[in-house]
Amino acid sequence: MPNVKPSTVLGRQLGDDLRRLREAAGLSTFQAADVLDCTKGKISRMENGHVPVRSPDLIALMGAYGVSDEETRERLIALARKANRRRRDGWWHQFGSVLADTYRDYIEMESICDRIRTYQVQLVPGLLQTAEYGRAVTVASRAWQSAEEVDRFVQVRMARQERLTDESPLDLWAVLAEGVLRQQVGGSAVMRGQLEHLATMAERSNITIQVLPFSRGAHSGMFGPYLLLSFPQVASLDLVLTETPTGNLWREQEPEVARYRELFDDARTAALPPHESLGLIRRIAKEYAP
Repeated sequence: MPNVKPSTVLGRQLGDDLRRLREAAGLSTFQAADVLDCTKGKISRMENGHVPVRSPDLIALMGAYGVSDEETRERLIALARKANRRRRDGWWHQFGSVLADTYRDYIEMESICDRIRTYQVQLVPGLLQTAEYGRAVTVASRAWQSAEEVDRFVQVRMARQERLTDESPLDLWAVLAEGVLRQQVGGSAVMRGQLEHLATMAERSNITIQVLPFSRGAHSGMFGPYLLLSFPQVASLDLVLTETPTGNLWREQEPEVARYRELFDDARTAALPPHESLGLIRRIAKEYAP
């Protein structure tokens, strides 16, 4: 399945219009955020075409920006509707029946970001999972009842991975606690295949994998997994997705995001260097040999 990105041209056009109107009104992104009771980051992502602009938000912003000309208002509303229809062309929408809203939002963000930094405590990141490992994780989650649902969810995970090998590959830096390598997901054969796959992917220039060994003891990042997403535009603020058993949470307040940057820096500094991590991954893979 081709990992086709949704067209964001119309979204960027709408975002440019909103930015010009905001600046003409003499409002900062902080003041615009107050209008929607959201964060500055959401306003920045709207203006960069990264997120859809819903009709209620658009109407509120036009009111705050003093847009009274009916022709301009109708043009922006029509542009927003058209841009949102284009967004629904993303390949993931055909899997809507097995995707929670938060996961669908994450996939859309993943399709347009240019760098992901992640720390994982117990599971191989989805972008680096084999189909067999992903299936074992999906079955164990008990979130899907039928074999067909499990199959479709695994297909989504495999399709996402094309971001690592497309014409503008995503830069991925993953720090894995040693427990990720030793938690037997799917049995020995699945784990051996998974670790061999990790070793292969670690050799790609756009992928960095480090292992944080048990011997490092307590450290600041041991309290849970997270992903830190960065975007090409300088004005686009980073996003953090924290993973929990009951649902994933977006964090976009700059103090929170800054804290996760610090946590990731601590984790990568404490972890083995990439070449030593690769050696450890290969050694543990051999332990799963029949």
